[in-house]
Amino acid sequence: MHLHILGICGTFMGGIAAIARAAGHTVTGCDANVYPPMSDQLRALGIELIEGWDAGQADIGADIFVVGNVVTRGKQPLMEAILDRGLPYTSGPQWLADTMLRDRWVLAVAGTHGKTTTSAMLAWILEDAGLAPGFLIGGIPQNFGLSARLTDSPFFVIEADEYDTAFFDKRSKFVHYRPRTAILNNLEYDHADIFPDLAAIETQFHHLLRTVPGSGLIVANGQDSNLDRVLARGAWTPVERFGSATGWQAGPPDADGSFDVSLSGIFQGRVNWTAFGEHNRMNALAAIAAARHAGVPAAAAIDALARFDNVKRRMEVRGSVRGITVYDDFAHHPTAIATTIEGLRRKAGAARILAVLEPRSNTMKLGTMKAQLPDSLAGADQIYCYGADLGWDARAALVPLGDKASVFDDLDALVARLAEDAQAGDQVLVMSNGSFGGIHDKLLDALRQRDADGTG
Repeated sequence: MHLHILGICGTFMGGIAAIARAAGHTVTGCDANVYPPMSDQLRALGIELIEGWDAGQADIGADIFVVGNVVTRGKQPLMEAILDRGLPYTSGPQWLADTMLRDRWVLAVAGTHGKTTTSAMLAWILEDAGLAPGFLIGGIPQNFGLSARLTDSPFFVIEADEYDTAFFDKRSKFVHYRPRTAILNNLEYDHADIFPDLAAIETQFHHLLRTVPGSGLIVANGQDSNLDRVLARGAWTPVERFGSATGWQAGPPDADGSFDVSLSGIFQGRVNWTAFGEHNRMNALAAIAAARHAGVPAAAAIDALARFDNVKRRMEVRGSVRGITVYDDFAHHPTAIATTIEGLRRKAGAARILAVLEPRSNTMKLGTMKAQLPDSLAGADQIYCYGADLGWDARAALVPLGDKASVFDDLDALVARLAEDAQAGDQVLVMSNGSFGGIHDKLLDALRQRDADGTG
């Protein structure tokens, strides 16, 4: 079968392309911006990429067009041609469910925060146990070096996103996956561009619960009242809680990040790793519980986490110059920003944290979360915000932080100030859900140049 994928360079659709190619299908695709690293990964798989949405692609000979949610009505001539000519099309999640996930044991990881990391942990635990799972994850787990793969294993781990499916299917992506094991990490208001309020998201999460069989398992955060409301609407599947006294618990961490794991008060083992933050311990509990449902003993899952290498862009060290360490992190929601800073604080101790934020997500650009930003950034010693192309005034929003916060409309000016301010021992935490204009390399180059000029 020949698939032509619209929006192929997104992480999710690019993952579908890789899986389809591994299954033996002919795959081509297009996007508005065909750029690395996804373009390089796809071309290495022999996938032809086309820049833009010209209607002529309707004649490419595809058996079906797989449409990503970047596609909207009236903006892409190709989509209009597909509709006018009555050509067959489907969404990415629907194609995946119908062709790849059917008859597999799907382990789906849902939640506002931690989906990528928890999915990576779970896939690694299953891999370490010899189960060789397939997976599709919205990031690159460093244990695997790729975001998606197809195997002969019955197990398939998927990051279950609540974002909408396509312009013709406004349900959340995760309702298509029909998991046997479902993790509900947490639930907060997000995606203000598609959800009017928290209740609308809770409804989508309950749609997900309705698809989990009675022989399956729901692994739910026992500290989240929003998830409690979702479960109270009806659950027809056994539920295991994590983070609660009656379920999976994490003991207090040692200085190196290691912690004990217990289930209903019974010791299960000790996770020996260097990851920091309460959020990572909660992610680990969820992954251990889900893996246990798939047949991996808790002790084996706990042992596997000692060899877990996290995900790229999750507290990833991009470089260090004269004792100044630069991190890259995907945090963009206020809760994720706060927990990321908290985790780095545990690791850095008294060292200064210079937080650098690009409010780039659709929700951030709408200004929905701007009132929460000062509290989420308060744990940093200095804050540098890139305020260009926002529909709201970042300077006004960050006034409660006083002199700690600076806002820049020019990226080069931000980098120059940051390079001037940074001192030996500082931890520079860059947070964005995009490439942030290559700020990490620009900053490291500026720091090296400062040393070469003798001004550091």
